[in-house]
Amino acid sequence: MRISAAHGQGRPVFSFEFFPPRDDEAVAELMRTAEDLRDAHQPDFVSVTYGAGGSTRARTREVVTRIQRELGLTAMAHLTCVGHTREELASIVDRWVDDGIENILALRGDPPRGDVTFRATEGGFSHANELVAFLAERHEIDLGAACYPEVHPEALNAADDLSWALAKQESGARFLITQLFFDNASYFSFVERARSAGVTVPITPGIMPVTNVQQVRRFTKMCGARIPGALVERLRGVQDDPALVMATGVEHAIVQCRELLAGGAPGIHFYTLNKSHATRSILAALK
Repeated sequence: MRISAAHGQGRPVFSFEFFPPRDDEAVAELMRTAEDLRDAHQPDFVSVTYGAGGSTRARTREVVTRIQRELGLTAMAHLTCVGHTREELASIVDRWVDDGIENILALRGDPPRGDVTFRATEGGFSHANELVAFLAERHEIDLGAACYPEVHPEALNAADDLSWALAKQESGARFLITQLFFDNASYFSFVERARSAGVTVPITPGIMPVTNVQQVRRFTKMCGARIPGALVERLRGVQDDPALVMATGVEHAIVQCRELLAGGAPGIHFYTLNKSHATRSILAALK
């Protein structure tokens, strides 16, 4: 199924995101998690992120096709420009299309570990919109892209950041998924500005329930997301009790998601961290 076809049906589009497993045992665990979430909630699609390099990239290619073939779920593969030439990117996508993958999230990608700035591979791309345009010319598939309610860390300002979201749409992106955020005001403000700038495609909020304080701090530092002071205080009070941390994070995410959907968000994209419990709890409350 094309993801764009799931939108506009009069109901929220729910999706789950997994990261590529590092070994065969982790592959088996991810498949169990995906099956668990499928049986409990029948998501519209699931996605698998693209590793920084090496075996995790190969596992993205493996897992995304297995999820679709073996579990019957619509799967979206992430693809980044990092470390690839145009020819390599074309070869990867050609194989996915041959395997029945019809949805790809096209990203620039983060600089390799240890590098401060992104450097395009010789013969590759410097920006996500270039990758979107390249793939749109090559295949009749659904292409998505990322956007940043709290501004990409490398953007000059909010207006500059928004111009890149518009460029992705103009290059062929049919939907946008936001970076994680914890303050809904950031999302609603971004959507309002995006619509005024001419962005018309669905803008799906990406939600990561807090299940581990240190882990979420790493993620927010990387992407520039802000944790509201009230949530910081609540987490600080329970940070030594993993069960209470998860309960606090799930409660905040439930409130977030209810408000987002009531405010017109087209659905929710859950960053699952390859675990099902928190996401299942949130969806049970929403449904």
